[in-house]
Amino acid sequence: MASYQEIRQMWSDIGMNLEKHDEFLNSFPGVYKRIIQPQEGRPDNMDYFNKVVTSVHGRRPYELFQHKQKGGKVFGTYCVYVPDEVLLALNGVSTGLCGGDQFWVPGGEKYLPANTCPLIKSSMGSRLDRTSPFCQVADMFIGEATCDGKKKAWEILAQDVPMHIMEVPQMKREQDIQRFAEEIWHLAEKAQEVTGNKLSYETLAQSIITINNKRRALQRLNSARQSSPVPISGKDALMVIQVAFYDDPVRFAQMANILCDELEERIGQKQGPFPNQPPRIIVTGTPMALPNWKLHHLIETSGAVVVCEESCTGTRYFENLVDENSQDLEEQIMALARRYMETNCACFTPNQARTDDILRYVKEYQADGVIDYTLQFCGLYSTESYLLRKAMKKEGLPFLHIETDYSEQDSEQLRTRIEAFIEILKD
Repeated sequence: MASYQEIRQMWSDIGMNLEKHDEFLNSFPGVYKRIIQPQEGRPDNMDYFNKVVTSVHGRRPYELFQHKQKGGKVFGTYCVYVPDEVLLALNGVSTGLCGGDQFWVPGGEKYLPANTCPLIKSSMGSRLDRTSPFCQVADMFIGEATCDGKKKAWEILAQDVPMHIMEVPQMKREQDIQRFAEEIWHLAEKAQEVTGNKLSYETLAQSIITINNKRRALQRLNSARQSSPVPISGKDALMVIQVAFYDDPVRFAQMANILCDELEERIGQKQGPFPNQPPRIIVTGTPMALPNWKLHHLIETSGAVVVCEESCTGTRYFENLVDENSQDLEEQIMALARRYMETNCACFTPNQARTDDILRYVKEYQADGVIDYTLQFCGLYSTESYLLRKAMKKEGLPFLHIETDYSEQDSEQLRTRIEAFIEILKD
């Protein structure tokens, strides 16, 4: 682990605004200490993930910086539709860039309308205010065209940093999957130019296995949450998933599997942080980028437990694997396209598969209710909430829709609604 002096020098070398960043460092630990640290009955092997999060702007960015010093390239990504496998196969390192902190929102509002979703504003602010080492260390950003807000934000970012945009088809017909395969080829061509390396069947085969192994570890984590009593809190599980977007994929899979070993022991001993077996909640909707633990904290301090997230920081990120049996590079790219197009983002129409997923999770995770989480001004998920509510009502499932941002201003209002919802589940 690098010393603090080495890390601070790295921050300076990559062009960060050190004074502004110090303000972030003064605020972030308080969020962790208030929300994550006080939990009782946490697994011992959460210690690794605690250290990753508490040193989130130090340890991993320094590794990325060292990778660049050795001639490697770093790609910053904004969406689960960007195939990390291709970047890894070219000796590139990918890292998530989505902002999940209110601290960065004002920086984004310098460039974006106030009625833009907080994730986009936070992501923009973290780069343009020079306060995220992940943004500063990346050689290229890779965005996607899943919503209008992002599409316009990428145009602004492209004036500041090299940007590649992937077109995500809005339907899932066979021709759409073929189109997305073409987008992956375009990404590979651009990444080859940036890295100076050539994509091969052998390197892509290995990277597919590596990223699949990360997904398998996360699948194992979520499978443990199907047990009753649940062996890990929703907040801790969410934090592990969030770390997956930043950490080295091989190391992450190893440490997540060690955690899962402990969780499976807990299941055998019927141990967990919630001995009274509170109501079990599935959270669905927009992603929760690190350190957005707001909704999980409100739910789990109001008498319930989150057992699954149907979101991009949840099952959409890791549920499906890429076929590892392709015979050539063409087949591998098609296998990637098919896997990524199985992800049920609200940008698709029709999107019945997302509703089907939620109903399946209700059974698999023995859920008592569904909370639909939407970030303010996210038209896609806010609109789709109508169809979700209708489907849940048809199945007789308790359903609560919540729209919020990253601030704490509405927390007590939300808590009142969540507590009332949980009381319904207890009846």
